[in-house]
Order: sequence, then C-alpha cells, then structure tokens
Amino acid sequence: MATTASSMEHEPHGTHQTRKATASGWIGSALEYYDFFIYATAASLVFPQIFFPKGDPTVAIVASLATYGVGYVARPIGAFFLGHWGDTHGRKTVLLVCMFLMGFSTMAVGILPTYQQVGWLAPLLLVVLRLIQGFAVAGEISGASSMILEHAPFGRRAFFASFTLQGVQAGQILAAAVFLPLAHYMSPESFMSWGWRVPFLLSVVVIIAGYIIRSKVDETPAFAEESQHQEVPKAPVVQAIRDNWADMLRVICMALMNVIPVVTTIFGAAYAVQPGYKIGFHTDVYLWIPVVGNIVAVLVIPFVGNLADKIGRRPLIIVGALVSGLLSFGYLYAISIQSVTLAFAMSLLMWGVVYQGYNAIFPSFYPEMFPTRTRVSGMAISQNLGTLVTALLPALFVTVAPPGATNIPMTIGAITFGITCISAIAAWTARETYRIHLNDLGNPNAVPVPKAEYDRMREQSVAAAAA
Repeated sequence: MATTASSMEHEPHGTHQTRKATASGWIGSALEYYDFFIYATAASLVFPQIFFPKGDPTVAIVASLATYGVGYVARPIGAFFLGHWGDTHGRKTVLLVCMFLMGFSTMAVGILPTYQQVGWLAPLLLVVLRLIQGFAVAGEISGASSMILEHAPFGRRAFFASFTLQGVQAGQILAAAVFLPLAHYMSPESFMSWGWRVPFLLSVVVIIAGYIIRSKVDETPAFAEESQHQEVPKAPVVQAIRDNWADMLRVICMALMNVIPVVTTIFGAAYAVQPGYKIGFHTDVYLWIPVVGNIVAVLVIPFVGNLADKIGRRPLIIVGALVSGLLSFGYLYAISIQSVTLAFAMSLLMWGVVYQGYNAIFPSFYPEMFPTRTRVSGMAISQNLGTLVTALLPALFVTVAPPGATNIPMTIGAITFGITCISAIAAWTARETYRIHLNDLGNPNAVPVPKAEYDRMREQSVAAAAA
C-alpha cells in the first residue's frame, strides 16, 4: 500500500468526474463536429454548383474544396487564442466558447444567398463563416481531451480520452445521416434549392444541448491545483513553445494523419460524385461509404483505447499510420473501377478499423506530451498546424489529378502513403507516456511506473469502475 500511496502523490487530488467529463466530451464533440462535417459534405456535393459561377467544372470543384481548406487556415489562429484561454481560464470555459462560436456560424451558412442571387458576395460570406468555424473548432478536441484526461483514473486515460474521437466519428455519422434522406427523397432541384440548408439550420440544437451538457461538468482537479498553487501561466503559448517545442513538432507531423479522412470523405467524394470525373456514383449511394466506415469506427475506438492502456500509445499509432496509408491505394482504386462493393469494403478496413490505431489514441497521446499548465495550448497549436497542411490537400489533389487524368489512384495514393510515413516516424521518435503519472507528464525525465505495478494499479481502476 505504501507504493500505491507514494504513486498517488503524482496524481492530482480532488473529485474526478470521469464519467460526466467523458459524456460531456463525447456529446460536445459529436455535436460540434456534426457542424464541421456537414460543411465538408456540402463542399463536395453542393457548393460547387450554387456558390460559384457555372463554367469550368474543375475550377468550381477546386474553389469549393479550397473554402473547406480555409476553415483549417483559421484553426492555428483559433488554437493560439483558445489554447491560451483553456490554460488560463480552464478547460470548461473554453469548451463553452467553442460551442457557441461553432453553432452560430454554422446556422448562418444555412441562410446564405447563392451566387446567382448576389454574385461574388456569396462565396465571400461562405469563406468568412468557414473561418469562424475553423477558429471555433480549434479548441474542441484539445479542450475536451484535456478535460477527460485530467478527470480519468491512472491506467485508463487512453480508454476514456478515446471517447472524444468516438464523439467526432458519431458527429460525422449524424452529418451524413441528415444529408442521406434529403438527397435520396428530394428531387435534385429541391435539394439544390433549399434541402441542403436543413442540416445547417439544425445547428440550433448544438447551441442549446451543448450548453446544458457542458455547464454541468466541474473544472478538472489538475487545473484546479494549478490555480490554487498560482501556477497558471500568463503566456502558456510561449511557455509551450519554449519548453516543449520538440514534442509540438512531433504532434504536427503525427497530425498529418488527417490525410486519411481527407482522402476518404473529401477528395473521395468529389472523385466519385462530381460529373467531371465520370465515375458516376449517385450522391446518396456514396454518402453511405463514410457513414458505414464511421459506424465501424465508433465500435472499434473504445477497444483500441483500452489496448493503448495495456501496451502503450506508440505501437498502435505507427501501425495505424503505415497500414492505412497503404490501404488508400485500394480505396481509390475501388472508386476508379466504379465498384461500390469494393469501395465499401476498403472504407471499412482503412477508415473504420486500421486508421483507428491513430485516431483513437491521439486524444490521450497528444495531451500527455505536455504538462498541465500548457496542455491545451501545446496540443491545440501543434495539432491544428498539422491538420492545416492536410486541409489544403483536397485542392492539391484535384490539381495534380484533375478530371480526365490517368492513374489517379496511384498518384493520390502515393502522396497519401508518403504523408502517413512521416506520421509514423514522428510517433517512433516520441517517448511513451502510458505509464507516466499525470503530474509528471511533459517532463522528459519522468520515470515510468514499473510495468507490474502499473498493471496492478490499472486493474484496481477497472475494478473500481465496474463496482
């Protein structure tokens, strides 16, 4: 018992609302990323036709996907501001700010006039609202992951933190599920005229539900201790860059794994559906591919998170990066030969299963690289810089593999695999964190708990949760 008491000195004291924090993170991320993903879906399927001049289809597709990327341009800016807010005012308050900004900007997209109505003002307003979306979402995953991580018991941090990303995947299912019946049952004219606006206007639910849920969770014990000891930094961004720049660089490189969802749901959608590519997948048929893949992901994520608490974070991220990168060749090939069945199968394997080796783990691994005082800033800035790079890829993909190009699966697959190799190398150079106590995280000289003792403490946490 003496060893356990000594070990627990390295954990923050206070009330740990593990389940309430996890539920808040899950539901909040689901609702907020519902907003983000309905834009992504519309950017591929709808916006080229209604917000840009009719003419060259390639130009319209590139322009529409570029507005999708603009949201990611705003994310590093949002990460600086929201990361600072999360590390100085607390995890809870930054999550409420993110929720309100995202909800109102998404609702506004639903009432925008089209290009035919107001000309170039339409895409300009679209870009402004997308910038606000990107700013808002920059603090969501880092804030929610930090809140869950700091409420979770030692030995189960990856399991509980993985529910942040399970919520994100559920948000994507909701986004596509709202579009599916509209695209299927409405006439193409009605859908293009007003049906696409419905998912955006439903974001009023995000504002109401998000506030109710997130206002009920207490601030984390770790942040509360920082506040009591007057150790909250005045400039957490500066401190994170000064003390943890190497880990921030690793997170930037690992966050390039966002190339997999970009290939699956953004470029893949444009490649399969847009007339210029002459693939001819029907819109509602193609929408089912990411839906089914994400349903599988929702089921897989907690198991992968639990596995990461047993064997560590690094092995799962490395394998997930390399294998999902290789599978991108097969996924794009399935679209190129117009095989809906094979596209479904490859989506399930690449997106639904293998990619989760990374996706389920980074909500614990990223914040574990930083100390409590700079955790939200360090994760938010570096993760959003990495995803910014990948968000510019859809427009690049369409440029290097435009409608009419040959060998599109090989071209785009090679770029994708090269990027996932960079992520795998970054994970390989990082230090393992799963046996490091919460108060010791971010310290490169921290000593991991011996494996036998860690396993025993983890079993105690599992038993206490089951009781």
